[in-house]
Amino acid sequence: MIGQASPPGWVTDIFSAYSQVLSELFWFFVGFGIIYLISQVFLIPLAARAVRARNRNNPTIETATKTYLRVVLIGFATLTGVIAAGYGRVLTESAVIIAAITFALGIAGQQVFGSLISGMFLVADPDFNVGDWIEWSSGKGTIEDVDFRVTRVRTPNNETISVPNTVLTNNEIVRPYGQDRYRITEQVHVSYSEDTELALMELQQIATNYESALDDPMPNTRILELGENAITIEAEIWVDDPENRDIQTVRSDFRRVVKRRFDEEDITLAPPSAQLLSGDVSVTDRLTGSPASNSE
Repeated sequence: MIGQASPPGWVTDIFSAYSQVLSELFWFFVGFGIIYLISQVFLIPLAARAVRARNRNNPTIETATKTYLRVVLIGFATLTGVIAAGYGRVLTESAVIIAAITFALGIAGQQVFGSLISGMFLVADPDFNVGDWIEWSSGKGTIEDVDFRVTRVRTPNNETISVPNTVLTNNEIVRPYGQDRYRITEQVHVSYSEDTELALMELQQIATNYESALDDPMPNTRILELGENAITIEAEIWVDDPENRDIQTVRSDFRRVVKRRFDEEDITLAPPSAQLLSGDVSVTDRLTGSPASNSE
């Protein structure tokens, strides 16, 4: 009876190595998956609800909590997977590995960490909230989300742009609608041939009777400039609750009323061209010196 030949030793070693690798991968994904699922299904929604209940008027805190908590829990899930795979002792005992990881993160993650810290400052800023209209050196729009690395802003063209957090923390940010009132100024260019006092009086009446204008502060008008081709007069009105108003629509409606009233009062706005020409044109016959006849 001939015995069955056993596989060579190197084949056995390969299968043993693959078996160990697959086992380590299996336990890594088990440890990672358990923590990740628990965090996504229970921990993050629970934390978001708790933050929402305490900060109903500040959605920025809620979105930031979900973002940063998700990052922390993914890191914790990864560490759990590494320990479950049997590499926990390597991480704690190998100073070389720890130094290498620290060095790699320090070189590759400078911009990421800078954006992270900037995002934390933006979240902590009470004047920087989701839903606010902001203007900075290179753009303007409504804040939609403060993320781990970027802040998402919806522009007036209904486009969403991702602005690095460092850009917003390193530049001046303007919140024109940050208070409960907002000042609107509109300029009108009137021809020099018109009665400026009448134009001012009509503009004052329009501003005073405009339905969106507040009574306190009172609307007012003034002569702003005696320009080269026109006199510039200005109306100033205040509106309330600017965050919930379409300021551009308010401006447009005010301009329509001004144009209609000035047309009714025969007040000429400044001509669109730089020079307004007037006069007569005559043609003289060079031979006779008399006006040339017009013949067809």
